[in-house]
Amino acid sequence: MTRRMALTSVATGAAGMAVAGAATRAAAQTSFVGLAADDEAGWARLAALYPVSRKVIQLENGYWGSMATPVIEVHRAMLDRLNAENSVYARRAMQKDRAAARERMAVELGVRPSEIGVARNAAEALSALIGQFRDVGAGDRVMYSDLDYESAQGAMVSLARERRAEAVKLAAPRDLTHDGLIAFYTDAIARTPKLKLLLLTHMVHRNGLVLPVAAITAFARARGVQVIVDAAQSFAHVDFKLPDFGADFVGLNFHKWVGAPLGVAALWIRASAIPEIAPARDEPEADDSDAQSRLHLGTFDFAPLLTVPAAFDFQARITVPTKLKRLQYLRNRWVKPVRGVDGVEVLLPDDPRLHGASTSFRIKGRTSTADNIAITDALLERFNIMSVHRAGLADGACVRITPSLFSTIAEVDALAPALRTLAGEMAR
Repeated sequence: MTRRMALTSVATGAAGMAVAGAATRAAAQTSFVGLAADDEAGWARLAALYPVSRKVIQLENGYWGSMATPVIEVHRAMLDRLNAENSVYARRAMQKDRAAARERMAVELGVRPSEIGVARNAAEALSALIGQFRDVGAGDRVMYSDLDYESAQGAMVSLARERRAEAVKLAAPRDLTHDGLIAFYTDAIARTPKLKLLLLTHMVHRNGLVLPVAAITAFARARGVQVIVDAAQSFAHVDFKLPDFGADFVGLNFHKWVGAPLGVAALWIRASAIPEIAPARDEPEADDSDAQSRLHLGTFDFAPLLTVPAAFDFQARITVPTKLKRLQYLRNRWVKPVRGVDGVEVLLPDDPRLHGASTSFRIKGRTSTADNIAITDALLERFNIMSVHRAGLADGACVRITPSLFSTIAEVDALAPALRTLAGEMAR
């Protein structure tokens, strides 16, 4: 951690850490950086910092990330201070703390603070980026795919309708390979005249696919196409900084793999591209030098934002490369035993460039939403495993599995025999 990061963290989190207990202070001295993916004793020590219920095997951790105890304690202290001091804090000292939190976000994202707009969730951030994108007019085209988040798809359709443009929806191929995905998108871009805007999802919430965004973006930008990237599932899960994408616009959140409280996210607009996004309707005379002017928050829950530096502090004790190796290891613990099992379709290949923690499966022939809800119900009621169905892929619905850093080997290993049982029963 740099001196600037440390000072920013202290400025923002001082109120919370002042009341942190002895256990938290002791835990703060523990580093998990470089921990081997199969070091079960080491990962058990980390898991102990997550006060999660073990009554159910939680393999649906893509919704949001449970907070670790050190982060919970800072969040609670922030809530206490906001309730106790109210506007005395909110209208004075908190303004400096909010700015410090934004500066810390910028350090972690690899961008400037003025390029960040704080949002409540990634959907809100993406809605602003898409809906306020200026350079689309009558007869132009905008492009998205079945891999993209539902509300982002809706925003692309609405943008096209409002501007009398055409929305082009792609259906991603079933055979997912790194080079094949690049070829699929670049071919579609090359065949679409008057294309102005492309939406790309870095990590797909439906099946867990990690898209080779940088390569696709480079091709698009060379042809004058702007790209908006959805990094809601991937930030702090896969190792990158925002400029690595080569795009000018990104939406993401901090409540998934950063482990911050629910209710804090961000949009990023490269400084030179801020004028390409219209100001929020609430900010008609906005300054083009500040990305926050593109999203008007009003009064919101300040505690999650003020807790973000503490969440980054905790993640710094693990690091994304260490985290990703563990999550991929846990993913492979259930995927490899069921790959090739009659009746079970794993929807992602084992290429580590194309997945993180999440991967979806399908029971052969069960492609409806109702089918996959029934499968998640069976996993929970019969095998005590929490999962989630995902709909919207062109070839049908599926079930997504996402272990977390607190998941144990025994919990993950319970899935494969359950799937063998269900596949055998459903094949009859």
